[in-house]
Amino acid sequence: MTEFFNWFAYDILWGPPLIAIMVITGLYLTIRTGFFQIRHLGYIFNRTLGCILRKDHVQDENDKGLLSPYEAIATAVGGSVGFGNIAGVATAVTTGGPGAVFWMWMTALMGMLIKQVEVTLAVYYRRTDEEGNPYGGPTYYMEYGLGEERHWGKKWLPLAFVFGLGIFSTFFISASNFTTSEVLASSLGLKQELAALMLVIFTYALIWRGVKKLGQIFVKLVPVMSVGYLLFGIVIIVLNIGNLLPTITAIFREAFTGSAALGGFTGVTVSKAISTGMARSVYSNEAGWGTSPMVHASSKTRHPVEQGLWGSFEVFVDTFVVCTVTALSVLITGEWTSGATNATLALNVFRDNLGGFGTLFMTVTMVIFSVTTSGGWYVYYEATLRHLAGDHAKVKKWLLLMFRYFYALPPFLLTLYLIHVGDLSIWTMVDITSGIPTFINVIVVLILSGTYFKLLKDYKARYMNEGRPDENFPIFYEDKKKQEALEGRK
Repeated sequence: MTEFFNWFAYDILWGPPLIAIMVITGLYLTIRTGFFQIRHLGYIFNRTLGCILRKDHVQDENDKGLLSPYEAIATAVGGSVGFGNIAGVATAVTTGGPGAVFWMWMTALMGMLIKQVEVTLAVYYRRTDEEGNPYGGPTYYMEYGLGEERHWGKKWLPLAFVFGLGIFSTFFISASNFTTSEVLASSLGLKQELAALMLVIFTYALIWRGVKKLGQIFVKLVPVMSVGYLLFGIVIIVLNIGNLLPTITAIFREAFTGSAALGGFTGVTVSKAISTGMARSVYSNEAGWGTSPMVHASSKTRHPVEQGLWGSFEVFVDTFVVCTVTALSVLITGEWTSGATNATLALNVFRDNLGGFGTLFMTVTMVIFSVTTSGGWYVYYEATLRHLAGDHAKVKKWLLLMFRYFYALPPFLLTLYLIHVGDLSIWTMVDITSGIPTFINVIVVLILSGTYFKLLKDYKARYMNEGRPDENFPIFYEDKKKQEALEGRK
């Protein structure tokens, strides 16, 4: 059974088909936009990080949306920057070798634009519920972009069903509780079952007050946890600075040669390095997965592309900054060949280099990362359930209430299963659950990319002084439908 799932995850799902569609879509978007994520990286930072530093990320109160752009990015980063950046990246290195880091970077480089496009589409095609709050995501742009605009009728439904099935499979199969409880138990000398139960309580305490409160909490937690982790990760790199150049050399060399067996590391092929690097990149920054757009769709923004810039920024910070610090700290210390895996490997790095403080810091960080990641994912599920319920207010209320009650239980039960049975790697399971919706979503993004190009052209004309703006161009799909209805009555 284990061999079958490993084969399905890495030879089929994260094998040539998904790698091909990711590369084709990423290169197509990059070339068509003139390498936007590279040429305009300074502009992306100016409209994202610059807005935060200037404190001008608070939008006009008349702007439509449930969350400010900063609350949206904090919630999305809370869902992506987390245990995947620690345990996930550590596992990528022990599974795919140093070369996996190179392919993680390459996937993120294309992912910066893929995520910009999917966030833009989610904001453009979002719909307003009965309370006046906007919600959106991949299933929304499948319905309106494919079903209505491209006249697919109901043919979008199978795609949305498979996508939703993949998303909700993560409700039952999540690495957050298992990996974090492993660290918590090791640090505090607890049974892992008790540590897992503690995380369940923390998660319920976080999600109980809804999406708006989650956004406000993430605004405070995400910067603190991210900066603290980066700071001490860099300290570890500095303490082992003599190994930095050989480590970077190994990352680039072994991306194309594979890695030989060394210590507790069994060695890998180039294909294994590629599939592992890509899978860990998507699991960490969620580019192409279709999850973060569900949060961004609820943001207050002047233009869909403007919010898409936050998606690019999110991938850059997640992978090129946070994941890189994790990868370098694991590689530069030589711990990756020790035979340790998952979050335990990262915990060992901090413990061996920073002593008792390192153990305490990593434990607290993993708990915060785990809980905020669970909170971010709660928002994703809620957006999907709202779309599933449609205009049925009572059904929607019942679904959301029941989901809130049971949300944190499946990851806890999975942890118990892995502790007492443990016949399958948690990362094989989560790679399957992330690969299925990513495959569907990236194909849809490619099909709807024409809409993005029109929006990008309009955005450049309005805000980047490239071309003449058309004031009658509808920047939201709801506005377009109203415009078409008015023209139809004339």
